[in-house]
Amino acid sequence: MSVDLSAAADFLAGAARVLDRRRFDLLFGDGDPAAVLAAVDGYRNRDGGYGWGLEPDLRSRTSQPGGALHALEAFADLAPEIAPRAVELCDWLATVSLPDGGLPFALPLSDAAAVAPFWASADAAQSSLQLTAVVAATAHRVTEHDAAVAAHPWLARATEHCLAAVRGLDVPPPAMELAFTVQFLDAAAPRYPEAAQLVAGLRPFVPDDGLLHVTGGAEGEFMRPLDFAPLPGGPARTLFGTALIEAELQRLAEGQQPDGGWAVDFSSYSPAASLEWRGHRTVQALVLLRANGLL
Repeated sequence: MSVDLSAAADFLAGAARVLDRRRFDLLFGDGDPAAVLAAVDGYRNRDGGYGWGLEPDLRSRTSQPGGALHALEAFADLAPEIAPRAVELCDWLATVSLPDGGLPFALPLSDAAAVAPFWASADAAQSSLQLTAVVAATAHRVTEHDAAVAAHPWLARATEHCLAAVRGLDVPPPAMELAFTVQFLDAAAPRYPEAAQLVAGLRPFVPDDGLLHVTGGAEGEFMRPLDFAPLPGGPARTLFGTALIEAELQRLAEGQQPDGGWAVDFSSYSPAASLEWRGHRTVQALVLLRANGLL
């Protein structure tokens, strides 16, 4: 298994956002946490949320839960450094959560240019398990080094919302929602022991090969085992055999393209998003490979 970090850096230099270049430099070079925070701040609004295309297919200026997800990804990179913006983002998430503690898939927007239709048409009055789970999962990763996020009331409410929603699942949810729900349970398990038990309850919904096609997505767009269980050591890995995870990690490492970056298997909705998703995917692939002891 061979990954060329130099080629990845060259790809990012030619095709990625400053944010992804700064994340890569912090994780694999001599980067500065302050530089990552400055790059994330470029997407921040005065209300404490994040927009401006931080989620590449959601290019609206407006603060959105999808933008919060990507800001939290960057804050997780900073460990053991703490991002003061992280708890401020939790404050914002509390203001846009619905009465049941969940987040809407997206908030209303008036600037829909280059916004994917599933973001533009979202019901802002309906909680989304998919979005709440993946945002809360990423926040739980931040809690590993940030006590203020761990103690924030928004995260407690979002966590209870997701746990309750999982308890009520009696039919398989859509592929992406299921994968993000398992990610959430895996991330929450250290602080919420019930989460590990709920992972076991979802086992019947996950095929043995871990492949679930994304309904309405591209022909080759699947949720794969590493989308359910990206990190070692948690209960989500019990859904898959060791050999399958090793094969998926091998596949991920071999996914580096001749230009040094990684490709995505889904469609984008603007020329900018097509490039930005590849930069994001490249950094995320390397983060995952390193977390699994392969870099």
